[in-house]
Formats: sequence, structure tokens, C-alpha cells
Amino acid sequence: MRGVKTTKTDLRQKVFTEIARMAYNNEGPEALDNLPYKIIPGEMASVRSNIFLEREIVRERLRVAMGLSIRKITEHHKVSEGVDESMIADKYYEPPLVDIIKFACNSCPVNRVFVTNGCQGCLEHPCVEVCPKKAVSMSAGHSVIDQDACIKCGRCIAACPYHAIIHQERPCEKACGVGAIHPDKYGRAEIDQNKCVACGMCLVSCPFAAIVDKSQIFQTIKAIQSDTPVYAIVAPAIAGQFGKDFTQKRIRSAFKALGFTDVAEVAVGADLCTIEEAKDFLREVPDKLRFMGTSCCPAWAMMAKKNFPDYSENISMTLTPMVLTARLLKEHHPECKIAFIGPCLSKKQEASRRSVKSYVDFCLTFEELGGMFIARDVDFTKLPEDEPLHEASADGRGFAKSGGVAQAVVNYIKKIDPDREVKVEQADGLANCKKMMMIATKTHKYDGYLLEGMGCPGGCIAGAGVIQPAEKSVKNLETSMNEADFRQAAETSYADWIPSLMNIEATFHDYQDDYDTMGTKKHKKRTAKEKEKKKKED
Repeated sequence: MRGVKTTKTDLRQKVFTEIARMAYNNEGPEALDNLPYKIIPGEMASVRSNIFLEREIVRERLRVAMGLSIRKITEHHKVSEGVDESMIADKYYEPPLVDIIKFACNSCPVNRVFVTNGCQGCLEHPCVEVCPKKAVSMSAGHSVIDQDACIKCGRCIAACPYHAIIHQERPCEKACGVGAIHPDKYGRAEIDQNKCVACGMCLVSCPFAAIVDKSQIFQTIKAIQSDTPVYAIVAPAIAGQFGKDFTQKRIRSAFKALGFTDVAEVAVGADLCTIEEAKDFLREVPDKLRFMGTSCCPAWAMMAKKNFPDYSENISMTLTPMVLTARLLKEHHPECKIAFIGPCLSKKQEASRRSVKSYVDFCLTFEELGGMFIARDVDFTKLPEDEPLHEASADGRGFAKSGGVAQAVVNYIKKIDPDREVKVEQADGLANCKKMMMIATKTHKYDGYLLEGMGCPGGCIAGAGVIQPAEKSVKNLETSMNEADFRQAAETSYADWIPSLMNIEATFHDYQDDYDTMGTKKHKKRTAKEKEKKKKED
């Protein structure tokens, strides 16, 4: 549950904090051997069947937080095995990004309708009467459902006056909008990495903390401790994530307390993304493309390209705000390293792409940043005030919420072409995004439209790596937008930098290469022809 402190979020925070402490204190890999006993002290288990299982799960989480893969349960490995190779500043995590600790999985029911002990064995038993398959019967004074005959239509659930019948689905599988999760041969959850787009919704939905994501906390801190300047670029969803004392005037001081050279807001890149997507839309739709999808959410873009490869060019190839901001900083500071800080797991996957990793060196979530603040004992109330972040527009900051990207693009188009009508359709949550793409590709309903897709329900403010509830984030984001010095992307002072930041042709083919490993054979074949054609042209 995002924004609610639970035993799961507490465990994640402790793991992130201890990895950060280990890095700041320059401890070696042997330190990992003692951390499970620090995180899970005492002799008795508190949340699982026994303390040995709890500590073994923590060991895997510690390794994953170092960017390493989960160990095979059938083989003996020391918890610190291979860790020394990750204790450097230039190490990317080992794929896959999101994985499952199998012995932490509860093997939850995949899909069943069953009668709870709330059943009163009533005289009327409407559940029996309404079932179209006669799967419900009375036994020993209670309703019983034949699971083989049940079709999960839900009529018995609606008919029960005591709400004693429930429909159970595996939380992680239900949350996955791309159908990437299925049971393994033992009934435990398993991720089909060919389908996964790393949105992280399964991770936040698993109540047993069995799903994990790899991290670069340690590597980021090692880079900070080097002689190379490291800049943090923060997503606009950071508004309010660390409480009322983490003010605009203390953001710089807070990041400098962690060792960062300085901090910039990714909303600047969002303004540049707005300008380019608006130009793309005006140039391409409807003359060359029936519709255009936004590019800023990598989970949405990857889902669209995987599932609708024939329409991959309909997703804007404009660089994302993260990449544009990183490129802008490296134009000014060529020798620096960049750490993106945001709410998103899929950004970690984007940052590991061949076409992106030379610009974005590290990618952390707000959860992981919180662990760093705790490890360094940063007290926001004691930090000096500094110059606030003020170079982005309100529209750029609005990228963090569902509908914000499309609105920013529409506002810019109205500024340069007041007579142009821009029709918009938006969807959040990958299942809804997939439905939107199905309609767009199979019908002509969205011809001429700008389609905005957001992988997380509610947008980035409800990403898998946030700390506060989405409802609270909406209010804090609106406050941040109201505090912006200007309203629209058209007013940014960085517009002149776009040509040097974005070679559209090169970027398009780089991104196509990234998606080649994810697409269908048909897509690969078509892309190979495009490359051959380009080679001949060159």
C-alpha cells in the first residue's frame, strides 16, 4: 500500500537504509552477513512462520538492493557472494529489474469465488438459486461452491444478503496490466520477463513483500564519494513526499547533505518534451500518422511497442523529460554523473538502455532516497535555506499527474496555432492503456487524437516508488504548480537548447534498437529492413 506505513514498507526502508549506511561508512561485502540480524533482531519471528525464514528473505532483499540477482534456492551461496563486483560507482543492476523471492511468495489463490464463515445458512439461500451453472449447493447448513463448475460470474456474490461470498484474485496478477504474472509449477507467482514493462504495480500490490526491484543506492553513494560531481535530477512528483519541512528552499540543502553537487528539476525537461511533442503532433498527425501517443512514461511506451508493434511509430520518439534534463545538464557539465530521483521503477529500466545510460548514470526512487536521508541522519528542520528550484513551468510540473502531459502539449499548440483543435484521450493503468490502444488501432475512433498513456493509476504521483498516498500527492503537486514562476512550456528559457539535445533521427533508431529485444518477430523483421534502408541512404 503506497503512502501507508506497513510492515512491508518498514522492511523495505530498513534494507535501503542499511545499504546506504554500508556505502557511506565504506564497509566491505562482509558487512552484509551481519545486516539480517540487525534488521530482524531477537529470537522470535514477528511476521512469518519462523525467524530463519524472515532473515533469509532479508538476505535476498539486501542482495537485490545491491543490484544483484536472487540466488537459486537449490544451491548454496553466501549472501555476500559476488557483492564486491557491485561495490563500484559504475555498476548497473543485473536484469531482470523486477523479480520474485519464491520462498517469500504465499502462493495466493489465482482466481476463486468462495463462501466465508460469514454465511448464515439462510432459508432463502439466493446464492443457490441464482447460479447459472448450479455450482452452489447447501451442505451442513452452509453454502458450498464447486470450484470446477464455477464460472466466476459473481451472481452469488451480489445475491448474498450477508456479503459472505467473495471473489479472490492473486493481488500481483490482478495489478499487472500486461498479463506478465502467472503461477509456476508450485503455484507461486512467476513473472514473464518478455511481457513485463517494470511498472512495479505487482510489487506494491503484493502483501507478502515477495516481489523486489533492484537498486543502485550503493553505486550512487560511491559515485558521490568520488571526485566526479554528481547531480540529482528530481521528478515533479517529489512534491510533499518528505513532509512539510522538505520545502522548496531546503531541497538543495537536503541533496547537498547527502553529498550531491547540486539538484535540478526534471520538469525543465518536461517543458522541452512538451515543445517537441507538440511539434511532432502538428507535423505528423493526421497527414503521416492516424494518432500520436505521448512518450514520457516508459512503461506505457514499452507496452504499446510490445503489444502493437505495427504502430510503434505512433508513439512519439521525443526523449523523455528525464533524458532531456540529463542531456541538458551534461551539456553544461560534461564530466558529471546524473542520478534521477523519482517515483518510477520503469525509469530504472529506461536508464539502463543503451541509448540512455550514457546520460542517466543512476536511477533511484523516493523510497530509496528516503533510506539515504535516514542513513545520513538528515534533519530537514536544521537545514539552511537555499535558492529554490524555479526554472520549470507549472505545465512541466503537471506531467506528474494523469492528464498533465496531454494538457501541457495542448496548451503549447494553442499558443503557436490558436486555430488548431487538438482532441485528447488519456488512460492510466496499463490495462486501460492497452484498451485505449486497441480502440485506436482497430477502429478510427481516435484518428487525429493525441493519446496520453500513464502506466500507474493516477500517473507518476502514484508510482511504485512513492512514499505518500496519491490523494495527498495531488494536493502537494497542485501547490508546487501554483508556486511555479511561469505557467507554460512556451515560456522556458531552455527552448534554444533543443536542437543540441535531441537529434531526432538518431534517437529514433537508437530507441528502435532498444525495443528490438522486446518486440515480435514481425517487428524485428520490419525494423531490420528500416536499418538496411537507412544504411543504403547513408
